[in-house]
Order: sequence, then structure tokens, then C-alpha cells
Amino acid sequence: MRKLTSFACGTGAGLAAYYLQRLRDPQTAVQNSWTHSDKPVDPWALWDTNWDCREPRALVRPLRNSQPEEENRYNAELEKAKAKKARHIILVRHGEYLDVGDSDDTHHLTERGRKQAEFTGKRLCELGIKWDKVVASTMLRAQETSDIILKQINFEKEKVVNCAFLREGAPIPPQPPVGHWKPEASFLRDGSRIEAGFRRYFHRAYPDQEKESYTLIVGHGNVIRYFVCRALQFPAEGWLRININHASITWLTISPSGNVSIKYLGDSGFMPAELLTNRIPRDVKNVV
Repeated sequence: MRKLTSFACGTGAGLAAYYLQRLRDPQTAVQNSWTHSDKPVDPWALWDTNWDCREPRALVRPLRNSQPEEENRYNAELEKAKAKKARHIILVRHGEYLDVGDSDDTHHLTERGRKQAEFTGKRLCELGIKWDKVVASTMLRAQETSDIILKQINFEKEKVVNCAFLREGAPIPPQPPVGHWKPEASFLRDGSRIEAGFRRYFHRAYPDQEKESYTLIVGHGNVIRYFVCRALQFPAEGWLRININHASITWLTISPSGNVSIKYLGDSGFMPAELLTNRIPRDVKNVV
């Protein structure tokens, strides 16, 4: 109960209620196939098919009776509510930056950070993707990274969506705890905002989407790691166990069924070794 109380404070009562409902699901008694144990697995291991609140069976009015007309009505509405194509969400962390001054306005990319963004832009161009949407955090380092990438992928800057939900922050108290880093106030302030960002961009396609779509999101390390845990339905508290490099690429795919898979996690192998970084320069005191 203490854990759920902390969770509710960090990301909102609605999300806590969602996880409580999963714990109460009677279909949690599945077996450990590799041990043939009679003990049920942890309920967190079960996939929630309605994680985005777009499962067709949850959207259609239930059958009122077993008459053929009612069954035809139900099946027709069910088919109409189904997604038909996949959504690809590609997340890019900003390049290396200098954490100087008291304002985000002074957090410019370093020269190395700019080179990182250039390599990432070239890599995205080589993938030959036709982008449907590009979204960027409103923080300066993400904006500068986005501007550099846009020059490589042939996407108009005027069409970029700038989203404050994607700003860096502390999404949820991590497990295991980090003794030297306890931004309790940040969890309360940032958690619900970052969760709202996840819900805005992570969901299966609308039923009228006729082709696979590609969304590029330029953001931050903490936010991306949290999004990965949430999308794959891993315990969100594990986000800090993941490390991703500056300007790295993470690729998640949401299938029409609502299943989610990961293609890349923090991919930066396309960069020279001397450009691989994941922390701000050592001459700056505060490390992000």
C-alpha cells in the first residue's frame, strides 16, 4: 500500500487506480513455463490489452442478447473500431549540452552535441522514412537538436509540434532508490506531466488510418526511459536502470492489436566512438 500511495502522488490517482485494477484481475493465475511451478506469476507480467483505452471490445456496446441481428450489430461495430495499421514512434535524445546558468535559455548544445545531432539526422535520413509528425520538447537543447535533424530529414520546421509535456524531469521514484538523488518535489511536479505526455503520443492507430505512420519525438533521457517502460508494460519504477546516449535513437512500434515492440533502444552505433556520451561534460557540477 505504501508503494501505491507513493505512485499515486508521483503520477496521479488515475494511474494508480489503473494498476490497482490490474492487480484485481482474476485472470492473473498463469504459470511460470520454465519452472512448471504451480505458483502464479507476478500480475505485472500480464499484458493489458486495453492499456491505451482503445481496445475495440471496450469501445463497443456489449451484446444485449443472442439474436442474430444483435450479433451482426456487435460484430460490425467491433470491426469498425479496430485499428488497421501500425504506428512507429521514434524517440531521439538531445545532444550533449552545457548545464551553465540558472535558466534553460543558456543550456546550448556543445560542439560535440551538435555533431551528434548531425550524425543522428543522417542516420534517420538513411532509413528513408517519410515522417508524418515531428514533435520536440520545448527545452533549448531539444530544440537545437531538432533543428539540426530537420535539415537532414527534409521536414519543414513550421510543421514541428513543440510540446511542453516532453520537458525533462523526474517521472517517478526509481527502484532501486538512488541515495544521492532524491528530488521528491520534482516527482510531484513532473510525474503527472510526463505521464500525460505518454498518453498523448502512445496509443494504437485510429481506425481510419490507412497506412503505417511514423512519428519522431526529440526529447530527454529520463522521459524516453520512462516512456519505454510504460509502453512495454515494464514496472515504470525501473526507468533509471536504463542508459541511453546523447542523440541516440529508440524505436517503438504499436501494432493494430495494441501490442508494443521495441526495435532500437538507445541506438548510437552509427556515431564515431569519440562522440559517444551520456552525461554532461565533467567541468559542469550538476550531472543530468
